[in-house]
Amino acid sequence: MAPNIVPFPVTRTPHWLLPDPKRVITKPFLLGTDVLTNGKSRFQSVLDRILAIPEVQIPGMLEEILSHFSPRHRDFEASLDDCFDAVSQYIHDGDAFSRERRRLIGAYCSHEYSIEAAALCNPSIVSAPDQSGVSDGSARFIMSLRAIGEGHVSSIEFRSGVIETGGNVTLDSMSPFVLTGRRLLDPSFHKEVFGPKLVELDFDNAVSRGVLERLADQFTMEELLSAIAVSRDLDVPAPLKRETIEVIHWIATSNYDVAFRPDSAISERVIFPDSPTESRGMEDARFVRFVDDDGSERYYATYTAYDGHDILPQLIETKDFLQFKMRTLNGTGAQNKGMALFPRRVGERFAMLSRHDGENLYYMTSDNIRFWHDAEVLRMPRRHWEMIQIGNCGSPIETDEGWLVLTHGVGPMRTYAIGAMLLDLDDPSRVIGELPGPLLAPETDEREGYVPNVVYTCGGLLHNGQIVLPYGFSDVGIRIATVPLDELLVRIKNQVES
Repeated sequence: MAPNIVPFPVTRTPHWLLPDPKRVITKPFLLGTDVLTNGKSRFQSVLDRILAIPEVQIPGMLEEILSHFSPRHRDFEASLDDCFDAVSQYIHDGDAFSRERRRLIGAYCSHEYSIEAAALCNPSIVSAPDQSGVSDGSARFIMSLRAIGEGHVSSIEFRSGVIETGGNVTLDSMSPFVLTGRRLLDPSFHKEVFGPKLVELDFDNAVSRGVLERLADQFTMEELLSAIAVSRDLDVPAPLKRETIEVIHWIATSNYDVAFRPDSAISERVIFPDSPTESRGMEDARFVRFVDDDGSERYYATYTAYDGHDILPQLIETKDFLQFKMRTLNGTGAQNKGMALFPRRVGERFAMLSRHDGENLYYMTSDNIRFWHDAEVLRMPRRHWEMIQIGNCGSPIETDEGWLVLTHGVGPMRTYAIGAMLLDLDDPSRVIGELPGPLLAPETDEREGYVPNVVYTCGGLLHNGQIVLPYGFSDVGIRIATVPLDELLVRIKNQVES
């Protein structure tokens, strides 16, 4: 920090949330299905050995597995049933097997995955939809977290707690179990969304047009697959046909719904990657409580789907944190990480912050929450601690003085710090004030981790004149800071943007 900049008085709470490798889920593990030199696949060879086990031995084998793993899972037997179902398409006459044999096969075709084995970071925080039982002046919140496991695969977890009347933050006790949601039937698709996305990805060609021509304005996955099957007969180069069909399927599987059992605790729910576009992770969800012009409320979150090569900006929608809709974001402004939705419409339009060029902070508006084209630069990197890039740290917070935007800046040695600026309430494209230096920078005990020298948040919450700001440090854990709003606004307004 430059010597002439006075640090802002941020209070760090005693909370330290660190990754817990004991938080595991059960995932299907399909052995290779390619045919080997012996004429069988590895999966078939293993299956043959399991089927050769006498029925009388199976209960004892299964009991040993259950006693070893059941304490780590809620309803472990149901998980084994699910894992068997996941591989049943490769098994002939599986319905004839005993329930115990099916579960034994499920155990051999599954594994535990530690969702927090590598890191826990990049939280956002919103007021909870259910505020019952909370005392006057207090507020219940839900915090999202980015959990990183083996292979750097990211998923979305949750915690809950209460901001008390005096500003103290308490976290609810955490369940020892973790549950993945149940994927619902694939939703219907719309040409008005599907077509432009293909154009945007440079796959507007004879194959994609041929597929769309065979579909109604609204169509199902089954109808899409039927149209794809017909398109395979088109007289076009095979590589173009193959790549186009892969992209069409890639888009379709990126839009889905997932639901959790109603009796699950919020800390048990983890949204785990469930589409090819997310195969290497769901990164940095920025949740916001959105109030529409008619007074209706829902929660949105932007996140980044990553398949190991490409990223895809996505949108989550939920009303209750039990059922979630995952949908693709479209448009020239939805091309990179770090999109953050405003908590209400601005001038009857949706508004969004972005960093779609990877370097500058942008302001965007749209009539459709899934399409983003109109963008203008809010800020470019300028100061020493943000010289590499500047972006948002979550959705803007509405105050009487303007939209408070938490920013992130990347400086020397790729040190990440959190800043703050103020946008005009009626015209958020206009910056009316800004902190001269970071609001929050890594302290000595926050510098070491999976990614050193980083503090980063995906959103804070304003309550009773205080900003509660959970943040990740060095991609290893999460802390919480509190910031007095009035003092912050005074400091910002004294630094009017030129």
